[in-house]
Amino acid sequence: MARLYIPKRAMVIVAHPDDIEFSCAGTVARWVREGTQVCYVLCTSGDVGIAEPGMTKARAAEIREAEQRAAAAILGVQEVVFLREPDGMLEATLALRKKLVREIRRFKPDAVICGDPQVLWAGDGYINHPDHRAAALAALDAIFPAAGQPNLFEELAEEGLSAHKVYKVFVMTWERSDNLTYVDISSTIDLKIAALKAHKSQIGDWDPSESLKAWAAERARGLEFEYAETFRVITFEDAAPKAETAATQAAEGATPVPATGD
Repeated sequence: MARLYIPKRAMVIVAHPDDIEFSCAGTVARWVREGTQVCYVLCTSGDVGIAEPGMTKARAAEIREAEQRAAAAILGVQEVVFLREPDGMLEATLALRKKLVREIRRFKPDAVICGDPQVLWAGDGYINHPDHRAAALAALDAIFPAAGQPNLFEELAEEGLSAHKVYKVFVMTWERSDNLTYVDISSTIDLKIAALKAHKSQIGDWDPSESLKAWAAERARGLEFEYAETFRVITFEDAAPKAETAATQAAEGATPVPATGD
């Protein structure tokens, strides 16, 4: 069985506060537990996400940013960056790509988690939010090739930011197939639930425990553990950290059976 891949530094790029907690917080919690430094990058502050009479976008942004920081702290994530793009109107522009390249070059993650820009239909009762698709596309375009090309956005060098190549990209997915990586989150599912509960403006009186466990159990169906998160993992071998050994690389693989990480 392949061991869990543990990056030294990891970044998660999403559209809104609570996106991480619904999707990949179990994996993040496992990484943090093993010593990974993690940075969250939120493209928006979710400022149109509180539909209450008299609520302003400025106040909503303040509430949701505070909730996201609280959720991150539950997992041990200390750095949360808000790009404050317009919620509900996010576009994968060159300007957004540059902002993400700046964060990647600044933080220099070995691994980045992001969404899948090709996901439009998500089951029979949900259309994937356009902000999710835009954030995912912008993230992938920033990761490759932009962040690693010194002559792209070369003006960032004036800020002391040099080109940086990401080693692994974990693309979040709801699928089940043989070419995916299944991460065992049985030991961190409760942390994932607790982090989601920090988003009080979004979940209200709803207890997400049963739903999160059911979704994670479905991902792990037929495997040897109870709960999982799934990813399509892209590995750029030319960006492998120096500490990566041949044995470590050989132990990794995007297969459904290892299910303990890439």
